Amino acid sequence: MGTQYDAPDERAGIGREGAGRGALEGLRIADFSRVLAGPYATMLLADLGAEVVKVERPGAGDETRAWHPPADHDGTSTYFLSVNRNKKSVVLDLTTEAGLEQARALVAESDVLVENFRPGTMERLGLGPRELRARHPGLVYCSISGFGSGAGAAIPGYDLLVQAVGGLMSVTGDAAGEPVKAGVALVDVITGLHASLGILAALRHRDATGEGQLVEVNLLGSLLSAMVNQASAFAVAGVVPGRLGNAHPSIAPYETFPAADRPIAIAVGNDRQFAALAEVVGDPGLALDDRFRTNADRVAHRAELTDLLTERLGAAGADHWSAVLLAAGVPAGPVNTLDEAFAFAAKLGLPGIVDIPAAPADGAEGTPSRQVASPIALSGTPAQYRLPPPRLGQHTADILDRFSDSATEPDGSAT
Repeated sequence: MGTQYDAPDERAGIGREGAGRGALEGLRIADFSRVLAGPYATMLLADLGAEVVKVERPGAGDETRAWHPPADHDGTSTYFLSVNRNKKSVVLDLTTEAGLEQARALVAESDVLVENFRPGTMERLGLGPRELRARHPGLVYCSISGFGSGAGAAIPGYDLLVQAVGGLMSVTGDAAGEPVKAGVALVDVITGLHASLGILAALRHRDATGEGQLVEVNLLGSLLSAMVNQASAFAVAGVVPGRLGNAHPSIAPYETFPAADRPIAIAVGNDRQFAALAEVVGDPGLALDDRFRTNADRVAHRAELTDLLTERLGAAGADHWSAVLLAAGVPAGPVNTLDEAFAFAAKLGLPGIVDIPAAPADGAEGTPSRQVASPIALSGTPAQYRLPPPRLGQHTADILDRFSDSATEPDGSAT
């Protein structure tokens, strides 16, 4: 640590496998997932103490290892690094009977299995939920897909595709412009959150009854759920929402405005805040104007209000307006770049970036892994940063020694 972005928490276990007790200590997850949604879900659980064994194919492993630039000092993509800390990598060749037997041995000693292959793949391998749960009734089996296991099973589940067909792009972007995707794979992240929540609920049920169950989540369903008010507008009122740029369909003013130097976001949520905004920009009469007196009035006259505020906010910079508006109780802030966002979080004392020390065997240089801290703060069992993202097959020998009758390593594994 020690950069302007760091906001360390002395309660967190950093770089120590035995650093305190995690809330999920004693839980083992056989993680057959790759790319983003599944790995994000299992990383969340690993941060909270679960042992996650990441099963990878020989040679290439998780394909995101090669999704660069950018990459770290040894050529591993930052994409892979972002969702694979606190995991152990084992290489298994699932095209061979030996590899399948090793996989079954791992599952036999696991509480949870997570996979995001195309529906039907695990069944063809003999690793489907029906077969494995018949052998292990307490197993929680989580399947993540793009479009479910029914009519959409054959459709590849890529985040961009789901943002498009799931309606998110239709409400993102300027009204007069083209549909725009979110700047990150937001659907994968949301689906990972849903998967981790489903797993925890199934584990709670298992603790009470001894019975595991199948947990299924899919990208399209997760996105439709995450569309919240926009989806409700259609479901309840039949309204098909469109694009409003950075504005809000039901609240005004709730958008970005061009200040003298850069954009500022202003999020007025009630009439009191609007009156305070009007006072700060030097036009208190706006709050008494019949066009803007209530939120419904402001939404109906959004364009006129936006023009008036744009003129006034152009007189000073975003930092100035942010300070005086916040002092007046109006939610406001500049549109930050990512480096500015991390610096802002550190200024507030919130978790930002943590360094996970490299294991001694990783080389004399001991280059640490820079990781974005978990946002989950537990007072008694805080998130832990025990292991940097693993090298491909780094833990194969150990895992096979522990969970398999054979410790023979498949071709392409690392010891």
